[in-house]
Amino acid sequence: MSDTPYSSDAEFDAIPTATQERATLRATAEHTDKLGVVIGGSLSEGLAVKLDRDVSLEDLAVGRYVVARGRRARFFCMITDVALDSTNDMIAKQPPDVTDPFLAAIYRGTTTFGTVHLSPLLIMEEGKEEVKPVKTVPEHFTPVATASQAEVDQVFGPEGERKVGGKTSHFFHIGAPLDMESVKITLNLERLVERSSGVFGKSGTGKTFLARLLLAGIIQQRVAVNLIFDMHNEYGWEASSEQVSRVKGLKQIFPGGVSIFTLDDESSRRRGSNPDYTVNIGYDQIEPEDLEMLAGILNLSEPQVGAVYALYRKFGRAWLTNFLDDAWVDSYGGFDPDTGKDISGLKALAEDTGQGQNTLAALRRRFERMRNYGFLKPKALDDSVGRIMKYLEAGTNVVLEFGRYGSDLGAYILVANFLTRRIHRQYVEKKERSFGAAGGEPTPLVITIEEAHKFLDPAIAGNTIFGTIARELRKYNVTLFIVDQRPSGIDGEVMSQIGTRVTMLLDNPEDIKAVLSGVSGGEGLREVLARLDTREQALILGHAVPMPVVVQTRRYDTEFYKAMGVRDPEELGQALAANVATMRPPKEFEGFD
Repeated sequence: MSDTPYSSDAEFDAIPTATQERATLRATAEHTDKLGVVIGGSLSEGLAVKLDRDVSLEDLAVGRYVVARGRRARFFCMITDVALDSTNDMIAKQPPDVTDPFLAAIYRGTTTFGTVHLSPLLIMEEGKEEVKPVKTVPEHFTPVATASQAEVDQVFGPEGERKVGGKTSHFFHIGAPLDMESVKITLNLERLVERSSGVFGKSGTGKTFLARLLLAGIIQQRVAVNLIFDMHNEYGWEASSEQVSRVKGLKQIFPGGVSIFTLDDESSRRRGSNPDYTVNIGYDQIEPEDLEMLAGILNLSEPQVGAVYALYRKFGRAWLTNFLDDAWVDSYGGFDPDTGKDISGLKALAEDTGQGQNTLAALRRRFERMRNYGFLKPKALDDSVGRIMKYLEAGTNVVLEFGRYGSDLGAYILVANFLTRRIHRQYVEKKERSFGAAGGEPTPLVITIEEAHKFLDPAIAGNTIFGTIARELRKYNVTLFIVDQRPSGIDGEVMSQIGTRVTMLLDNPEDIKAVLSGVSGGEGLREVLARLDTREQALILGHAVPMPVVVQTRRYDTEFYKAMGVRDPEELGQALAANVATMRPPKEFEGFD
């Protein structure tokens, strides 16, 4: 028996204070990733999670990737909302005095607490490696934790080449999950080009850089050949950036795999891109369908569009050459023996084609701007479509620079429509010949267009080549890669065929609605999309990824160039010196006997 007298004061002093307990809990929390437990929810509405008292609500953000670890399966989820809650409604009406740290600690985590809303996306049963769509929910009090690197890798897989469903697929590193900088999120490039895809975001969010990043992956792994309509001269050769003075274009990264074509040779050479070919189009090559998409840009009425078709039926390939020739129009017609009058010019042309004279006069005024397009010639100097096809068939990616015409939406739409219609036609013919084993299938082609809503407007998308390509999926080995800031302007049917959507910040509710149309759990993702950072964050969903994910996008910088195989001159010089040194004999070598 101890001689030390019993002291209740000593026992009381040994009890840790609330501050000490919180410190202990924080230290323990550093070794666990547990956030809280499931307290409610449903498959359609998502899950509600009560956060543990020592989890800082301020450290959580919508878009984070978490896992609910059930008894028999793990549920992969995304945080779609963060909220405050309490057990007593009077807390909101009569907030307690929390200037006392002791009282604040009592309230925090007991009477008041934080909650997050989760959108379940995938499920993985214990003992199995396959991830499946979610068809149920975890039970009450299932622990929820931040996803580990291993769990993210299980869903998206490592970067590189691997077998999927018996086929070889290439997985491209696109970025990292929020707050998990060391984890790589990959997307399946084969699935990316299998259907039309798009990069969306408001102006200034970095759509072009992200699009160039994805195109570089496609080019490096040779999963498809690309035709890029480079409206602002940003894809082929170096362009400006907010972070650094200049960034490399695709031809500088892949000098042997990318060729630059141009509509404006002077502009391209002034910027140092040294184009491989200058595209020109003959008036005699232009068909009414090439101009019909310009109705909105040129403000053409229905009678004027009808007059274009009437002129084409009357004069064939020479219709536009003649119609833009003042001398030809003025001298058209002559003496009419039936009336005994001399009828010439637009009046005679109108009577001959069954059109109104005023309609033809207005149409000629609308076409005046075409006289300023230097790439339009009375007669084509070369077969530009055939030249592009030869490059594409050889596996060479083509970037078409618009030079000074990039600021003219009419020129962009005219050229993109003209070339795409004819190239698609040749792909259809080659694909159909391959069915009869007369030739191999054409190399998959991805056509990149900017300002896509102008090509895919609901009023015209059903009758345009771009709407046709989007609806065909990959029937003829041609898909679209669209870059746009107004997805709400794209026809809903076409939008539903966009397989993979990479979306940066959008603040227009209609644009957000358009991007998430037809997506399971779209309501939960709406808040995620509206709260992305203004740059370098994107929500990726659709055909090329197993589940929607928010990423901090990969930088398009020197490290990326190296990953694509670019080596700087200094490094090449060092390698050359090392090789020369290896080839030289040692100093003591005196030669062979």
